[in-house]
Amino acid sequence: MAGRLKVALVYGGRSGEHEVSLRSAASVAEGLRARHDVLPVLIDREGGWWLQGGPSPQAEGGEPVFLVASPDEAGCLRRRGDAAVLGRPDLFFPVLHGPFGEDGTIQGLLELAAVPYVGSGVAASAAAMDKELMKALFVQAGLSVGAYRVLRSRVHLREDALVAELGLPLFVKPANLGSSVGVTKVKQAGALGPALDLAFDYDGKALVEAAIDAREIEVSVLGNRLPEASLPGEIVPDREFYDYDSKYAADSQTRLLIPALLEPAVSEAARRLAIGAFSAVDASGYARVDLFLERTTERLLVNEINTIPGFTSISMFPKLWEATGVPYDELLDRLVKLALARHGERRRLRTSYQ
Repeated sequence: MAGRLKVALVYGGRSGEHEVSLRSAASVAEGLRARHDVLPVLIDREGGWWLQGGPSPQAEGGEPVFLVASPDEAGCLRRRGDAAVLGRPDLFFPVLHGPFGEDGTIQGLLELAAVPYVGSGVAASAAAMDKELMKALFVQAGLSVGAYRVLRSRVHLREDALVAELGLPLFVKPANLGSSVGVTKVKQAGALGPALDLAFDYDGKALVEAAIDAREIEVSVLGNRLPEASLPGEIVPDREFYDYDSKYAADSQTRLLIPALLEPAVSEAARRLAIGAFSAVDASGYARVDLFLERTTERLLVNEINTIPGFTSISMFPKLWEATGVPYDELLDRLVKLALARHGERRRLRTSYQ
């Protein structure tokens, strides 16, 4: 498949990161239009799919559509009312952050439909979204992570024992969410209970992490079987930690240092660690890996991997690749080609036994 493609840009979603997805989609659509035709597909907050008329993603509106999870449909988007075909995408580009988008669910639908799509597959997406599974895979791969505990309930939880084990301050976050939604920095033992309540409002599991005195380093990764790492960048938050407002508020003074001011050996170590994290969860296509560089020891630790990172033109993922020599529109085109290559590999796998 070559030349201009019809790319279904799927965005929005049933997630606390719905608004972030809208921003990413607007930027991705603009970048894709130079080489491909864009079909914006909004998933609303209730999970409904809407095919929009123009090439620019909108926050609402469009024709209600559905995708049949069958290979013989070839990815057709059909109108919900009468099943008429309204779109025939060549490829799907999910720009969905958080649950029901970044967690393997839509990837599973696209696999059943046997259509090419940008980014990681079902297992990698699910593992990278679930911070418990993600950290377990990092540890299994021999990558260094900070001290943490996973909670499935507050029943029988001894908060004093948890504080004694991990110390203060500590961070409490939902296990399956991103963009710092539902995250609290706990500096006093009495604040732990409300922080856990907030995390459990968003997810059935909560992650409690020891705070680390560290610089926040991020590396973008691109590729399938042979991934490449960008130059590292550094986040310097304008608040006590890199929370939602620090990332997205209009008045945010957070600084992105690109490239990060690191010794060459540390920079190379960060790039190797990012590729190690990418491989540990079996990611493909692209991801952003967030690292900690401990101030007192200069030790690098993996914090997390994001298989669908923020993708506005000023987001860290594309900015890091731009600094590494890959401009925004070329980066998007490479993602499309990686998706087609991965789909071709999977199509060649045997599905019967004789």
